[in-house]
Formats: sequence, structure tokens, C-alpha cells
Amino acid sequence: MSAGAAMQPPRAGRSGRKLALWGLIAAGVLLLVAANVHLVYVAVTSQPDCVPHAREVGVDGAPLRAARSAC
Repeated sequence: MSAGAAMQPPRAGRSGRKLALWGLIAAGVLLLVAANVHLVYVAVTSQPDCVPHAREVGVDGAPLRAARSAC
């Protein structure tokens, strides 16, 4: 083995794979962040509709009632 062989620059194919790998990692992280931002946005802006429920325990055969009714 000669001293010149140890000092050769990396091959172009290897650096291209490394760049593609980092690109995929960045895309995955961005997708994860975007999904979490969307989840928080939907949780903050949505308001569930009122559903019929028993106002008191034991009414209409319902053993439980809503803890706090919003409507």
C-alpha cells in the first residue's frame, strides 16, 4: 500500500449517498414536526358538538352523567 492511496478523496458516490441520507432524515424530522403542529392546531381550534346525555345520574337508564356540560 502506498502513501498516496491512503490520501485519496472520498468517491463521489459515497458523498452522494451521505447527502441523500441526511436529506431523508431532514424530511422525516420535518414531517414529524408538521404532524405535531397540525395535531396541536386541531386540538386548540376544534369544539365538539353537544351530544344528548343524562343531566342527572340514573335518568334514562344512564348510570353516569357528564362531569361538566358545555351546553
